[in-house]
Amino acid sequence: MRIIAVANQKGGVGKTTTAINAAAGLAEFGYRVLLIDLDPQGNASTGFGVAPGDRTLTSYDLLLEQASVAEVIKGSSYPNVWIIPSNSDLASADIDLVANEKRSFLLHDALRSAEVQAMRYDFVIVDCPPSLSLLTVNALVACDSVLVPLQAEFFALEGLSQLMLTIRDIRKSANPDLRIEGVLITMADSRNRLSQQVEADARENLGDLVFETTIPRNVRVSEAPSFALPVLSYDPQSKGAEAYRKLALELVARHKKPMVKA
Repeated sequence: MRIIAVANQKGGVGKTTTAINAAAGLAEFGYRVLLIDLDPQGNASTGFGVAPGDRTLTSYDLLLEQASVAEVIKGSSYPNVWIIPSNSDLASADIDLVANEKRSFLLHDALRSAEVQAMRYDFVIVDCPPSLSLLTVNALVACDSVLVPLQAEFFALEGLSQLMLTIRDIRKSANPDLRIEGVLITMADSRNRLSQQVEADARENLGDLVFETTIPRNVRVSEAPSFALPVLSYDPQSKGAEAYRKLALELVARHKKPMVKA
């Protein structure tokens, strides 16, 4: 089971969209995927068709109310994808966690229980909130690696440095095996010179850390959440869907996972 956090403290970079569609892409190739929504906005939950009224138990209950993973997991609208949903209860999580001595290890311990191992997921994708909060720290302590969506815009590389410092601190203190899964260029526009320059700068400075796949700015990707679907289901032939399929294949190749379905 590979645990990957999708994190960037900057909002609007395609973080949740990437979490949803990376999960869908891996599932399309036959892998069993658990998506954990740690964002109080609950957009990843909505994107997989979990209605607000169906979120009686959420990631808040998993972290703070000692609910088991089996109790909080929901089926999704997509084959091979299960989800632990979230709702606005998570907005108070930082305050509620402060007094807990194990506040940074709650997700780590939950995902390493015998119960979760028996579920035999191939990948766990954690959608983090757009902040470096205790929720994000929980994800970084629990995960094997971090996938960082990077919007192709002027301030993108500046915002990346703070996340890298946080990852370095987590390595030193709580998760020495944590590594960068990769940096994913999102919302790229091949016709835009600035977009091209940001991507070139990222590849020059970060080298192989940057995924070969680039996610284009695509209207189908933007439309899909309003239908509670990943873009791979909403418009399978769109450029956005094809890009996320390529990302899924890169993830599989990086972890040398045998192909379940060609």
